[in-house]
Amino acid sequence: MSTVLVRNGSYRGIPVINTQFKLVKGFQTGKKGNYITVRNEGIFPIAIDNVKIKVEDQHDFEFVGSDAPANVSQFVPSAPVVQETDDEAMNRIATRFAILDEMSKATTNGGIRAMIVSGPPGVGKSFGVEQQLEKASMFDRLAGKTLKYEVIKGAMTALGLYATLFKHSDKNHVLVFDDCDSILMDDLSLNILKAALDSGKRRRIYWNSDSSMLRREGIPDAFDFNGSVIFISNIKFDHLKSKKLQDHLEALQSRCHFLDLTIDTDRDKLLRIKQVHRDADGGLFRDYHFETDESDQVLQFMWDNKSKLRELSMRMALKIADLVKISPTNWRALAENTVMKRA
Repeated sequence: MSTVLVRNGSYRGIPVINTQFKLVKGFQTGKKGNYITVRNEGIFPIAIDNVKIKVEDQHDFEFVGSDAPANVSQFVPSAPVVQETDDEAMNRIATRFAILDEMSKATTNGGIRAMIVSGPPGVGKSFGVEQQLEKASMFDRLAGKTLKYEVIKGAMTALGLYATLFKHSDKNHVLVFDDCDSILMDDLSLNILKAALDSGKRRRIYWNSDSSMLRREGIPDAFDFNGSVIFISNIKFDHLKSKKLQDHLEALQSRCHFLDLTIDTDRDKLLRIKQVHRDADGGLFRDYHFETDESDQVLQFMWDNKSKLRELSMRMALKIADLVKISPTNWRALAENTVMKRA
């Protein structure tokens, strides 16, 4: 395998300067620009073997070692990849969630008609979206009116999707699909979702087969969808190996706004938890009335045991906080037996 020196490139916004890699695939041009594919080999803190380094042109990298031309030095020292500090990473993540809040609010007045949000479970994706929709619906709730939004969780059939879209097809209605990734695996459901997310002025949705359920509910076999959709997914779109599913997801992304929360590593997940604790009014554990050192102990315990915990999420942080409240002196032993994987 050839060795290349990347003189000037980037990986997901991280500068890559004078760094050597094993080359997997040479210079290519994609939708997002030029890149080469190289072996990660632990340089980036992610569990991916091959990564794409973005470059401007072929002058930004060169072969070294036995593959180098005669006039190129056989040894070029490599510099380490510049890493974000914890504060920089937390600010990056906080900025993404602030954007999520702003765009979620915009769905309530039709400013945003369709949005996909991608990020791992347990980092607060759904909470932020629902909080914005609840704020926008406060007066309807006080007046006893039917709310203009609904959050759908879990599996859903194509027929159920069609009927739900009809129910919220009026202007300024918002339909949130949370953890409904099964929709993406079914061709019929996916085509209905594509129609709902379409960027055209008129979004016409059809059901082209007979259905007693639709007749019983008084739902027509075609309607114009004028509401907004937020699709929240745990899928990391860039990491999918299925070419068919990649094509479908690219079609969805081209139809609407797409927000990747950029929480890709265990470190990012833990820093998200720390960022929420830092920025929340009273901290993440405000209802526990902890002393500062108790809060710090919970966060440090999660960091020290990140590879052993069943999941890295805010739910896990609160589970551990429950144990601290139950047994301030023995909570670590309780955690080791209840929230950690067996060896």
